[in-house]
Amino acid sequence: MHILVTGGTGYIGSHCVLELLQSNHTVTVISNLVNSATDYKGQPLSLKRIESFTNKKVNFKKVDLLDLQELEKTFKSENFNAVLHFASLKSVGESCREPLKYYYSNIVGSLNLISVCKKCNVKNLIFSSSVTVYGTSTHCLLKENDAIGEKITNPYGQTKYMLEKIFKDIAKSDKDWNIICLRYSILVGAHPSGIIGENQKGIPNNLVPNIIHVIKGKTPYLTIFGNDFNTFDGTCVRDYIHVTDVARANLCSLNRIIEEKNIGFEIYNIGMGKGYSVLEVVKAMENASGKKV
Repeated sequence: MHILVTGGTGYIGSHCVLELLQSNHTVTVISNLVNSATDYKGQPLSLKRIESFTNKKVNFKKVDLLDLQELEKTFKSENFNAVLHFASLKSVGESCREPLKYYYSNIVGSLNLISVCKKCNVKNLIFSSSVTVYGTSTHCLLKENDAIGEKITNPYGQTKYMLEKIFKDIAKSDKDWNIICLRYSILVGAHPSGIIGENQKGIPNNLVPNIIHVIKGKTPYLTIFGNDFNTFDGTCVRDYIHVTDVARANLCSLNRIIEEKNIGFEIYNIGMGKGYSVLEVVKAMENASGKKV
């Protein structure tokens, strides 16, 4: 199958591209490269490494989802069977400082994508959502039918919540749509080969990349936000999942659409079901690297 991967040069998307190629799919990637590391020619490093590792070609187009004309042009020049939608601004903190930027980019960009999908009759979509749609839930183990939307604390989570509602309505209106929303917990790790990992531009927003920066000497110390949480060591506890597992979850979802067809709209939580504190993660990184953080 020919799969379009939006945001396929980023952290999650690049790992999924690798899984798709190894499963013998044809892959086209579109990205505006806003958070992706590039070479001196402006080409995404992640895709170059993937091509070298797999000895397979990735069709890359620099396209912003906000550019409706270029998006339509891309669809009309190819024959896609399905879309894996990763493209998104994703910093929780930044979304609180610049909410308009997030609502415009994430919502309008996704509306452009789904509109072109409909116009070109590409009605198989896997959407990267987030457990942030549950907000400040007090449940120890989140379930797909738990309440969402009411306790969301940031605009990033709101954009995921809104898009889930939009995609659900679209699937309900037309039985030809197959849409799966995957709600990720906190992603960590890198491909076992070491060729790709979390390598965004600028200062990292997530815990593990920040720890790595300290270990490598790029930053002098790690700032831990909060030591009075209602947890065993006072630091925040989160469910962490390896990025390769998330990539495989996307591949499983794609296979479900291919095999089952007419699935309508489905939602799955993607996590480990077990939480680890910030200090536990720091300790694990110290043990793995042999260096003190």
